[in-house]
Amino acid sequence: MEKGRLVEFRVQGDRKLAVAERPEGKKNWVFIDERGQSHTLKPQRIDYEIAPGYDATEIPAFLDSIQDYLDPSNLEVAWELLVEAGEAVTPADLAQLLYESQEPPVCYAAHMLLADDRLYFKKKGEVYEPRPSSQVEELKHQIAVAAQREQERDAFLARLQAALAAGEVEWQDSDRPRLEALEKYVLYPEQTHKAAQDLLSSLQRPTTPEEAFELLVQVGWWSSHENLSLRRSSYPVQFSQKVIDVAQSRLYSFPPDRDRDRLDLTHLKVYTIDDESTEEIDDGLSVEILPDGRIKLWIHIADPTRFVTLNDELDLEARRRSTTMYLPTGMIPMFPKELAVGPMSLVQGQECGALSFGVILDEVGAIADFSIHASRIKPTYRLTYLDVDEMLELAIQAEPEITALNEAAQLRRLWRRSQGSIEIRMPEPSIKVKSEEDISIEVLYEARSRQLVAEMMILAGEVTGRFAQANNIPVPFRGQPQPELPPDEELMKLPAGPVRYCAMRRCMPRSEMGITPAPHAGLGLPVYTQATSPIRRYTDLLTHFQIKAFLRGETPPLPPDQLQAIIFSVTASAQEAILVERQTNRYWTLEYLRRNADTVWEVQLLRWLREDEQLGLILLEDLGLELPHRFNRSIALGDRLGVQVSAADPRHDVIRFREMVSSEATATAS
Repeated sequence: MEKGRLVEFRVQGDRKLAVAERPEGKKNWVFIDERGQSHTLKPQRIDYEIAPGYDATEIPAFLDSIQDYLDPSNLEVAWELLVEAGEAVTPADLAQLLYESQEPPVCYAAHMLLADDRLYFKKKGEVYEPRPSSQVEELKHQIAVAAQREQERDAFLARLQAALAAGEVEWQDSDRPRLEALEKYVLYPEQTHKAAQDLLSSLQRPTTPEEAFELLVQVGWWSSHENLSLRRSSYPVQFSQKVIDVAQSRLYSFPPDRDRDRLDLTHLKVYTIDDESTEEIDDGLSVEILPDGRIKLWIHIADPTRFVTLNDELDLEARRRSTTMYLPTGMIPMFPKELAVGPMSLVQGQECGALSFGVILDEVGAIADFSIHASRIKPTYRLTYLDVDEMLELAIQAEPEITALNEAAQLRRLWRRSQGSIEIRMPEPSIKVKSEEDISIEVLYEARSRQLVAEMMILAGEVTGRFAQANNIPVPFRGQPQPELPPDEELMKLPAGPVRYCAMRRCMPRSEMGITPAPHAGLGLPVYTQATSPIRRYTDLLTHFQIKAFLRGETPPLPPDQLQAIIFSVTASAQEAILVERQTNRYWTLEYLRRNADTVWEVQLLRWLREDEQLGLILLEDLGLELPHRFNRSIALGDRLGVQVSAADPRHDVIRFREMVSSEATATAS
């Protein structure tokens, strides 16, 4: 290094030129830039030595002199000349090749072109080697893709701003990954989400999951009541196009019926009894008077195996879903809806395939005889629970079958009670969301019509279990271990009704499913399996596959080990679906209470959650809801009081009440 030499170095990544002034120590030199500022540089900080004989005041003129040589397109020309021979070049070589000059400004311009290039040349030591043609093409492709992404990003930001301003916008396919990045940030905030955070930053918004949620709502991508529990789950909301195509083909071309010898029961009067909103009609009831005067009960169950083959597209999709999901906002069916509510259901006035259970009870309600048949039926009446309750209340003689079914149900209930069944009658809330502005909560009381249908379904479950056990047919048996209930004297000290039932419910062990028959303590049955909801519960469908194959004289298609593996998988999926249902019900429950914060609710203390902290579980009697509350005074189990909502945040699962003194409650009610 000598005084007056012009060099290039970098300050915080930016190029800078300076002229050598004097040495500093053994190796360093002091350099002066065009502003007269000094820089002490080590040799390794110097990127390029240009030429001697310069003064710092000449730097601006030097920079102006190189501008005409900085055309990047010239690099492509040089690369094309050098690539075939594979010749490496220095900046001086490139200056000579391109401009037939090696003057300092020209060489420095060549250096700048080579140093900034990321496409045609690659530095190796003190020289630059031309990249192979294939590599250049790949780099050009990458640059084009990056440019397109940047263009798409700018267009996306413009659409976001338009959506924020106008509320409506037509999203493009390229927008989906960016919107989904925001979704994932909301759903899984514990993970790394740089793309979503960068997007929020570019909009000058806080980089938080809450802000991502608000943005998705504001641009109309999500609803303000978006079901995050459902989105976090693996339960598919939509059916794939392949499954839809298979479903459509089954609608117009039924597969051959494997049960050709169906028992013709179309002469029987068949009643289907459901809620008015029920779309999947999977069970019906009949009464047949035998020649000897005895009554034969018929329980008809929809037969989706008429349209589904084990391991076909429809079956595998139903297995993946495991159950129809019932949410306040509507159902998400296990089978495509056009099949589930159409030919799979027991539709009034139409001839339907069914699996029919014929049962004769003895005088105390035990099963005296039974049979199971693949059948043909023709549902006569579609009734609601309210219709049946009115018929029973008015003792309508035109439908004596309803009275006979009710009497049989009551007899069965008494018989199961004699066998040790455990009845827990808690009010059950039914939450319906017709629109985001219309939420209703109705208490489902244990009406006679619901008892009737429940007893008939339990009866079919016992028949199925006994039939499978007697014939060694592997099916998903459901059992429940015997609970250790509190002693009678302890229970009798608790207030009758919900408080007592709540204490019993805490002692009930979870039911278990497996291929081994087991008693069901809660139902008071020695063996039991569910078979009455094959359209909306996959384990019931498995039972149908197994039982129907046996009825045809075939070996059941699923051996025990394979059936057990499927049960294990399906049970896990069903538990996830149940959790989503609970969380969704909880959300809309809190939203309903938030909107009715001025209402005084009469509640009853059911049990203590943490008595030392005065934290208890209360029952809102008008709604059938059970929620936690921390009391600020002494209170006993079963005591009633009035409360109002003091805070409710469904998105963060927060609910708090304040207790009303009697004068406040009276004033509010008036």
